[in-house]
Amino acid sequence: MIIAMPDDTVRRAILWEPRDSGRVRCGLCGHRCVIEEGARGICRVRENRGGVLYTLVYGSIVAEHPNPVELKPLHHFHPGTSQHSIATPGCNFRCPWCQNAEISRAPARRRPAGTARTADQIVKAALERHCQAISYTFTEPTIFFEFAKDTAELARAEGLANTFVTNGYMTPGALEMAAGWLDAANVDLKAFSDETYRRYPRARLQPVLDTLSAMVARGIWVEVTTLVIPGVNDQPGELRELAGFIAGELGPEVPWHVNRFHPAHELADRPPTPLQTLERARDIGRDAGLRYVYVGNVPGEQNTHCQTCGELLVRRARFGLVENRVAAGARCPSCGTPVAGVGMSPEG
Repeated sequence: MIIAMPDDTVRRAILWEPRDSGRVRCGLCGHRCVIEEGARGICRVRENRGGVLYTLVYGSIVAEHPNPVELKPLHHFHPGTSQHSIATPGCNFRCPWCQNAEISRAPARRRPAGTARTADQIVKAALERHCQAISYTFTEPTIFFEFAKDTAELARAEGLANTFVTNGYMTPGALEMAAGWLDAANVDLKAFSDETYRRYPRARLQPVLDTLSAMVARGIWVEVTTLVIPGVNDQPGELRELAGFIAGELGPEVPWHVNRFHPAHELADRPPTPLQTLERARDIGRDAGLRYVYVGNVPGEQNTHCQTCGELLVRRARFGLVENRVAAGARCPSCGTPVAGVGMSPEG
């Protein structure tokens, strides 16, 4: 049930600085909005009140339930485990194909709607449901960073991991603050064209690439997802550049999920991605040297095979684990080749 939020969801924000004439500059995401008195940033959930920046969605939860880690998708992070998934309203992108537009497009009313929750309550719920991690997902976790941070620090103290499903549009300062408690992230690399980023999500490409590189450098486990959309980002040349960036700059062991687009939101009249396009993208990724490429949002299995001998290592059905044959020490049981990831073997 959605209810109007009390004032305790309004908290002083972090990562901002005062400017002249009562304005503030937000330092949380790549937009770095300069916000006039009484106005909000692009995310519509951070507001300048009297020269001080406030978040309007602290603990304002619009989605909360456990999910398989495979649903994130994180195929190389503790396969077969569950993550307690949460979201608040708002997003700093404006993707016309958004599948969560009802909650990501924060309303213009004074307080975005949601169910009031505390960080303690979220962590307790995750433990009661026997989840191994908390996932900040569905909308953009960067825009509810204050609540994510407080929850994640409590979760870490209780032995839970923390994962982001994110567009990657955070500042270096935000990532530096998250590095101590963020264990893994699936980053949506929407295209490999700055023009496409400016036209559709109304952002820029380079900050996302910088975030990806910085996450890998800090030891955060990263998987990349690209929603392949007909007429937007499905050209072979662009997909080759994107796959080349992952392999060359992030590493060939970073998984790439090429997902099928289904009509949604403002692109409801566009056809789904042809399966042949997704198979071509998969082949492009493999040709670029990527060891783990998965075709998502289609029926069938998304299995992991040994890069050396081809042995089946992890069998997945739709959004779930069927079998994990990775040997102790995260190695192929047949040839001993290491399997990239975190907690890949059933024992760890």
